[in-house]
Amino acid sequence: MDLASYQSRSRQTARYPDAGANPIYPTLGLCGEAGEVADKIKKVLRDRDGVFDQAVRDDLCLELGDVLWYVAQLCTELGLSLEQVAAANLDKLASRAARNVIQGSGDRR
Repeated sequence: MDLASYQSRSRQTARYPDAGANPIYPTLGLCGEAGEVADKIKKVLRDRDGVFDQAVRDDLCLELGDVLWYVAQLCTELGLSLEQVAAANLDKLASRAARNVIQGSGDRR
């Protein structure tokens, strides 16, 4: 599946207050789902000695899907395409790598 198709199809399931004019809701959802991913990873480290078996990977796949859904909704709310965001990210990282500043901090390095 390509990113444009995902963004379009995921939008059909967007049911939240003022969908189409509410970037706050998907932003908060993104934070919550990213926290769920982090919590599952933490529990693998704590309870499973860092072993990611298939069941854990399956659970993470579902949570990462939720992260992707919220990213897609936020992009739509902001008038951005997932493809645009993905391409800009790869361009940014390639530029940083070429300039040997991929490590460090600062959004516009």
